[in-house]
Amino acid sequence: MGHDVTLFASGDSTTRAELVAVSPCALRLSRECVDPYIYHTLLLEQVFQRREEFDVIHFHIDYMHFPMSRRVEINQLTTLHGRLDIPDLVPLYREYAEMPLTSISNAQRKPLSWANWAANVYHGLPKDLFTPQEVPGKYVAFLGRISPEKRVDRAIRIALKAGIPLKIAAKVDKPDREYFAQVIEPMLGGPSVEFLGEVSESEKNELLGQAYALLFPIGWPEPFGLAMIEAMACGTPVVAYPCGSVPEVVDEGKTGFIVSSEEGALEALEKIESLNRLACRRVFEERFSSDRMAREYSAVYSYLCERESTSRMIS
Repeated sequence: MGHDVTLFASGDSTTRAELVAVSPCALRLSRECVDPYIYHTLLLEQVFQRREEFDVIHFHIDYMHFPMSRRVEINQLTTLHGRLDIPDLVPLYREYAEMPLTSISNAQRKPLSWANWAANVYHGLPKDLFTPQEVPGKYVAFLGRISPEKRVDRAIRIALKAGIPLKIAAKVDKPDREYFAQVIEPMLGGPSVEFLGEVSESEKNELLGQAYALLFPIGWPEPFGLAMIEAMACGTPVVAYPCGSVPEVVDEGKTGFIVSSEEGALEALEKIESLNRLACRRVFEERFSSDRMAREYSAVYSYLCERESTSRMIS
C-alpha cells in the first residue's frame, strides 16, 4: 500500500519487506531451539535499537514488549492472537491499560472488554493463495491442530455417523502428543478416516478445494479460526460449533451452518449441497482478503500517527 515495511522474524520468512532475521528458521519447526524466549529477547533488542526509524511499530508477540515500550516514546500497536479468557491476564492488562490493542474478533476481546482496544481487524488471506473449486469431492475435511479444544474426535464421529470419508490435516504439538496417542490415534483405525499430518499451502488448496465441507466442531473460545476462511477461499462451506468467533466468521446458510451438536452437524451435512460454493468464495473476497485487512490496519496506523501529532501540538 505504499508503506516501507521492516519485518523482524525468522530468516526463512517469505516477504517483500526488509527482513531482519532474528533466528535462522521458524522456532516451532526448529529441532535445535531449546529456549524460544532467547530469540524473542533478541528480537526486542533489535526492534528497540531501531525504533526511531519507524512511524509505527506493530507487535505480534502478546505482552512481552510492554515493559520496554512503556518507557520510550513510540507509536505502537499490539495485535493479540490468542484466547483472553485466562484469569491471570486481568492484572497484567490492568497494569498496562494504556497499551493500544487490536483484536482479531469481537468475541476474543469480551473477557477484557475494558482494555484499550484501538480496533478489531479480522484476518485476511491473499486472493490468489487458494483456488475455488465449484464441484466438490466426496469427503469432509478437518484442518488445524490436534488438541482437546479443537475436538477432532467430534469430527471423526460426525463423519462416521454420516458415512462420509474424513481427511484430517493437522499438526501434533509436543504438549498434545499424549492426547493424540491416547484419544485420537485409536479412532483412526477405520478405512474412511485418513490422517495426513501437517500439510503445505498447496496441499491445503487441494484438500479444502475438493472437500464436500470443512468440519470445525471446536470446543473452546476460538479467537478467529483461519481454517474457516481458508475453506471459504476454496469455495468450501463450513460446519462449525458456535464457539468464540465462529458466528462472526460463518454466514449461516450462505458460507456454512452453525450447529450445537453432532446430530445438528449431520443435518447440516445433508443441506450442504444447497449452498453455492462460488458464493462462499465471494464472501471470502469481500470480508476476508488480505487487501481488506491491510486497509484496516493502515487506517489504524494513520489514527495513531495523527493522535501523536495532535498531542504534540497541544503540548
